Amino acid sequence: FQFLIILMALQRFLVVFVIIFVLFSCVNALSSNYYDQTCPDAESTIRQVVKKAMSNDKTVPAALLRMHFHDCFVRGCDGSVLLNSTKNNQAEKDGPPNISLHSFYVIDVAKKQIENMCPDVVSCADILALAARDAVTLSGGPYWAVPKGRKDGRISIASETRQLPGPNSNISQLQQSFSQRGLTLDDLVALSGGHTLGFSHCSSFRNRIEKFDSKNDVDPTLDASFAANLKKICPLKNTTKNAGATMDTTTFLFDNAYYKLVLQKKGLFSSDSNLLTNSRTKTLVSKFANSQHEFFKAFADSMIKMSSISGSGQEIRRDCRFVN
Repeated sequence: FQFLIILMALQRFLVVFVIIFVLFSCVNALSSNYYDQTCPDAESTIRQVVKKAMSNDKTVPAALLRMHFHDCFVRGCDGSVLLNSTKNNQAEKDGPPNISLHSFYVIDVAKKQIENMCPDVVSCADILALAARDAVTLSGGPYWAVPKGRKDGRISIASETRQLPGPNSNISQLQQSFSQRGLTLDDLVALSGGHTLGFSHCSSFRNRIEKFDSKNDVDPTLDASFAANLKKICPLKNTTKNAGATMDTTTFLFDNAYYKLVLQKKGLFSSDSNLLTNSRTKTLVSKFANSQHEFFKAFADSMIKMSSISGSGQEIRRDCRFVN
């Protein structure tokens, strides 16, 4: 009998030990000082590359932030979004939601400079995570210490981009998408604030201003004057290839204007307006609209969580567009 008690105690100890080990491993898989010894100038190099690109093209920050998000939501943060398609495989960057991604050259330039300093040390996935942070900070947004140590993945499949939450997603779909990746409703609202940067083509919100449903031509949750303006920008027989609208009124500034517009029923996407259909998310939208400080803090915390979604990376790519 005593032997059984000892055996059960040992089993409980083993279970606790395994749980602690797994948690410890997850927490320490990435580190904010990962390259301090092996490539100490990596972060400053990336920042300068991003800064220079921004001086030539104001749309770079939004592109880099979106690219990082799209990378992490498919196969984890493993740089798979950076891979080019091959004769035998269509890669993520050529999947429908990613056709409009751009500024890949910024990652290429940073990678080339870092490879000259520290060959085979810094992953493309880490460069993208750092470039996205710098894009936000240099646009007036918060700074956060990016956890580093990601490896680059070797698999990139265009069809898997269907997993990405779309502009027409309802709150249940959004919650499920984020939850599957270990992210909460709070993270959803905070990360939606990334829409403060950028531009959208008409195709992403046309459903809200034309034949919305059997009773309404225009989405009734949209402000009427805002909807009328969108109709002018995106007429029924639009022939302008790049027609669209900015995500908020301060396109190139990272601030909390996005949340103020959502509260005014001027969120561009259905997914933006749908943040008001849940009591928790609506409360957070109001909180961030009233306090940019609270938004910045929450955004930084959620970006750390999102950028830590583990991928199946195996290598440090020498060229971010191709596997070694």
